[in-house]
Amino acid sequence: MSLSLSNQQLVPQRGSDDCAGGQRGAPSAEGAVATEGGAPDETREEGPPTSERRRRRSDDPITALHYQLSTTRSEANLDVVVLVDDSGCLVAGAGAWPACEELAAYAPLLANPDAVQNAAVGSRIAALTAEVEVQSLSVAGGEVLLCGRGGTAARGASIARAAAGCLRILRAAA
Repeated sequence: MSLSLSNQQLVPQRGSDDCAGGQRGAPSAEGAVATEGGAPDETREEGPPTSERRRRRSDDPITALHYQLSTTRSEANLDVVVLVDDSGCLVAGAGAWPACEELAAYAPLLANPDAVQNAAVGSRIAALTAEVEVQSLSVAGGEVLLCGRGGTAARGASIARAAAGCLRILRAAA
């Protein structure tokens, strides 16, 4: 399955500790989202309203996914959190870009370790298993994987909350 949202290119953004994993534009220091043309997109960033728990919002699904994963990463003290399709293609993520790419590539094998047929890959999967939480999500008849690495053993609850948020965002985009 290939996941495409709004026909946006999945392009890594350089110069940021948070991998954008498919964002057309990365959040700028001011909180606006820069697009390919360089002009900021309109985002809804407001002070904390009494009825709204989210601080950063976006109508763009890729940006919204990045915000969701970035918040999860921060709250759970994770090194990396990624959302990938079933082939290991990075959809969105938060963390250092190389770490996002590595976790995305291994995610399908972490979700299905019986598919590993190489000893070297098998040993890397075994090493990652203790520090990674993987949750499979069903979206529009396909599967995506949400993976978080690092943090504590309690990271499962944070990944579960992030999964609900990602599902909400992806279903609204469909």
